[in-house]
Amino acid sequence: MKKQLALLSILVNSILFCFGQNQTVVPPSIDLKMYDIIHQISSDRIRRDVVTLANFGTRNTFSDTISNTRGIGAATRWIKNRFDSISAQCNGGLEVFYQNNLIKKGLNKRIPRDVWVKNVIAVQRGKLHPDNYIIVSGDIDSRASDVNNAEIDAPGANDNASGLAGVLEAARVLSKYQFNNSIIYATLSAEEQGLFGGEGLATFVKEKGWHVLGILNNDMIGNIEGIDGTIDNRSFRIFSEPVAPTDTEAERNLRRYMGGEVDGISRQLARYVSKITQTYMPEMKPVMIYRLDRFGRGGHQKPFNNAGYPGVRIMEANENYNRQHQDIRVENGIKYGDVIAGVNFEYASKITTVNAITLAGLALAPLPPVHLKIGGAVSPSTTLAWESKEDMNCIGYKIYWRDTTSPQWQYSRFVGKVNTYFLENTIIDNYFFGVAAVGKDGNESTVVFPTEMIK
Repeated sequence: MKKQLALLSILVNSILFCFGQNQTVVPPSIDLKMYDIIHQISSDRIRRDVVTLANFGTRNTFSDTISNTRGIGAATRWIKNRFDSISAQCNGGLEVFYQNNLIKKGLNKRIPRDVWVKNVIAVQRGKLHPDNYIIVSGDIDSRASDVNNAEIDAPGANDNASGLAGVLEAARVLSKYQFNNSIIYATLSAEEQGLFGGEGLATFVKEKGWHVLGILNNDMIGNIEGIDGTIDNRSFRIFSEPVAPTDTEAERNLRRYMGGEVDGISRQLARYVSKITQTYMPEMKPVMIYRLDRFGRGGHQKPFNNAGYPGVRIMEANENYNRQHQDIRVENGIKYGDVIAGVNFEYASKITTVNAITLAGLALAPLPPVHLKIGGAVSPSTTLAWESKEDMNCIGYKIYWRDTTSPQWQYSRFVGKVNTYFLENTIIDNYFFGVAAVGKDGNESTVVFPTEMIK
């Protein structure tokens, strides 16, 4: 039904364009390519990759680097070969390389000696804006109860072979398409030692001057049975912090008068993930968690947040602590250990699909507006003004607004290719506002929240 409605929308827009050149052309509400992407994600391929990664025995950061069958070295080389193979299947469409980082002894108690760690990176260049990037990541390393025990088996099937396999599967599927913005498929090392792989890549990206539109960090996407016995194969969590830690004192002071305490760049990315999931995968239930990560903890999105980039963590809804950071054993009749039996591959494929369509939507979308200003104090109406980046794919802009107490954008209006819009009889005191850029195929940028007042 949705496909039929989309085709009707495209037909109507074509008629409007041909016979009413002066009339605003409304973009299609959905992009049919998303359904093609959804149907190509394979739980069987994810299963094979998780099994392969788990069968390396351990991927502890300090484990064997020489063996071809066991340890972090064998796993890292296998990932590089997988990316190379995917690239070969799309005529060299991925730039595959190691990104190396030296972790010095003594940085924390989890670093008993100096160690070189390798991230394995694959870049799919965009055709219009190759220096704008969306990143999807998963962790390479695993651990047992003792994070410094590099000898004991630590298969890390769910934490985090599941997320890593999701990155590989997204690369397999999306590499068949051409996008406007670039995608980075990142497998990151030394997460269990203190998020060092993500820190290294964030520094690398910063030094390159690449513009990051967002990072989707996937850490544990395969467990459906919670420690409390809950079984749920539909819900998943999206963690995001409210505002960027790099905001200036002036920006924080302005927020006291404008609002926006829950409208930072990472929160807008989380809303984007939720919206695109509800549009194309209504059977799934995204749950937005208003926190950087799980209580008192952190994931590989954090180093990117620290660098000023939007980033979220995507993961299962219900964790099972018997199956993570545990030696494999049976104790008092309870099975412990992060083994293959604890991964639900259909569920992992669903969350991988969420990532794939989010990546595709952002990679196809036009560049978001910049320098968004808002005005309307002591007035019955609201005015928004912004600047556009040159983008031949941009067909116009969409205004969003919501009640100040609502977690999600509630109302929207496509306003065409303008840089100022006046919302008559919409009182600024009662709502929050934002603007997104819209492409010819209907894909949108993340919503941009105002950061300046119209004088």
